[in-house]
Amino acid sequence: MAGKAERMGEQSGELGALPEWDLSDLYPAMDAPEVERDLETIASASTAFQDCYKGKLPALTKDAAGGDALGEAIAEYEDIQERLGRLASFAHLVYVGDTTDAGRAKFFGDVRERLTTISTDLLFFELELNQLDEELIEAAMSGPKLAAYRPWIDDLRLERPHQLDDTIERLFHEKSVTGRAAWNRLFDETLAELRFDVDGESLALEPTLNRLIDPDEATRKKAAEALVATFSGNLRLFTHITNVLAKDKAISDEWRSFKDVADSRHLANRVEPEVVDALVEAVRDAYPRLSHRYYALKARWLGKTQLEFWDRNAPLPETIDRRIGWEEARDTVLTAYGGFAPEMADIAGRFFEEGWIDAPTRPGKAPGAFSHPTVPSAHPYVLLNYQGKPRDVMTLAHELGHGVHQTLAADQGLLLSQTPLTLAETASVFGEMLTFRALLARASDATERKVMLASKVEDMINTVVRQIAFYVFERKVHLERRDGELTADRLGEIWTEVQAESLGPAIHLGPGYETFWTYIPHFIHAPFYVYAYAFGDCLVNSLYAVYEEAEGGFQDKYFAMLKAGGSKRHRALLAPFGLDASDPGFWQMGLALIEELITELEAMEQAS
Repeated sequence: MAGKAERMGEQSGELGALPEWDLSDLYPAMDAPEVERDLETIASASTAFQDCYKGKLPALTKDAAGGDALGEAIAEYEDIQERLGRLASFAHLVYVGDTTDAGRAKFFGDVRERLTTISTDLLFFELELNQLDEELIEAAMSGPKLAAYRPWIDDLRLERPHQLDDTIERLFHEKSVTGRAAWNRLFDETLAELRFDVDGESLALEPTLNRLIDPDEATRKKAAEALVATFSGNLRLFTHITNVLAKDKAISDEWRSFKDVADSRHLANRVEPEVVDALVEAVRDAYPRLSHRYYALKARWLGKTQLEFWDRNAPLPETIDRRIGWEEARDTVLTAYGGFAPEMADIAGRFFEEGWIDAPTRPGKAPGAFSHPTVPSAHPYVLLNYQGKPRDVMTLAHELGHGVHQTLAADQGLLLSQTPLTLAETASVFGEMLTFRALLARASDATERKVMLASKVEDMINTVVRQIAFYVFERKVHLERRDGELTADRLGEIWTEVQAESLGPAIHLGPGYETFWTYIPHFIHAPFYVYAYAFGDCLVNSLYAVYEEAEGGFQDKYFAMLKAGGSKRHRALLAPFGLDASDPGFWQMGLALIEELITELEAMEQAS
């Protein structure tokens, strides 16, 4: 495996050589003949599938082998979707490696258009499945081949009240390329091309944001001013994109009979709206006990009565400013994973050994981090923008948690491996918690423990408080958009109001901060995605408490939960641990852990 493992980026120095992923397990290259061959093969297979099954599902289920026959049709459909997914994954991963490269952008756009056209032939299948009589399909599921897909069919049938006429569904599907997808691409490419003048140095977004956690206050302030200047200069475009996509969603919601602006997301997440409402209410009620309280404590540590917004994620004065090399980051995460279960470390280790990680920051590379599951016949790929900060190590732990989850769930097959967002964050946040606890246990003295606890609290606030504030912001924007376009000033007002509520009086949201809504990609790519992070963090806090008290068997239950993928709902997955997200006390249990850490930090302050 040396060819893959040794494919390293140019960034080295104190970080060591950072790996760049090898996408050849999907396709050798953009211009590889296999790409065109598969596009043509899948196009033919999709047309043949439509010719074979369109309009024939009712008769198929009534035939003597109805259950098995329909099960075989679904298996054939799954196979075609798998091949479509491989191409789509490859095109996307090539593109995010450098979204400013014209060749990559064209390849991504061309492949997406052709896949949209090809998949139009498949649209009928799920629509016709949902039109089958309930008793008829229930009887057919007595056969083992169809029964294997019951969880997917049950989920699919939840969409029935929001399903449109076949012709309209086809129109929505075909126009997606020139609609939402086009605006998403415009946002991505605009963000990648933005440059920020930080003290005479022209930087991309990720390195500029990274300076907001620099130990030097003057450096943080200059980075914040650069962000404000560039965001302000592009407000018109970001405002227009936001208005267009909010209206686009409103049109879709109205046609599909979704009443609330977030109902489509709740349905996709297979979570009841009242469960999300309970989470949001619990977190907002806890703002004073969490973020308000912590930032007041941090202001005192930094010798201030109030923190400027660029100080929010500043390191503590006691923090040793050192960059963590790639080898150390890898060993830290794999050791933590191995301490929980050797199997978990073995799976995560493959990402390093086989070239499944792209770690360096590069001009044009997509910001942030993710783990892309690709398709079950391949494997996930992890994208990072690794710069050696302690938070980067936690991000590595987070994304590898996703990767382990996606790897384990792959055995379910494409249709049943896809985990709802609310549960998709479980393994990632649990991976972070394992890494944090392992590092905390190695703390050499009280000062190091304080720094680590403070960093973890800030991560939890960013994951729980900040993401719920994002959700509240989105709700306000989408609700107001129903009455007409929002101006840049109004978007800034909503942003500032929501952030002030969540962060509390210890943070001064000075001029320019009202533009910081512009760069959040989740608002553009996946409206209302953000509450899934808070859901996952609170869930993991409760799950970890069970783990600490468990006498044995926890790891087996945990792996069973990950292997289930999307075949079970949150109630069934959490039941073996004695947890229930619909219980109002469930969220309080998760939030209580954050409170306990803040209490420990306050006790340290009093003792010093």
